[in-house]
Amino acid sequence: MEDEYGHGHSIASWTGVGILLLASVLLSVGIYFGLSWLTWTGVAAVVLGVGAWVALEAAGYGAEKHESKH
Repeated sequence: MEDEYGHGHSIASWTGVGILLLASVLLSVGIYFGLSWLTWTGVAAVVLGVGAWVALEAAGYGAEKHESKH
């Protein structure tokens, strides 16, 4: 089996996923306990996570693009 180069190995993806995981915890706890401020903090963290991912990707911290050998 051939390894896909760059699959999950970039600062942009790790940062984005880390922030989105934190956001999911905040959202879950906020919804479960009925804490609207925590729920909205989770929503803001989702926006921050996606924005960080896109910004880091645009800044060159994403996975390197390689041409296919096929």
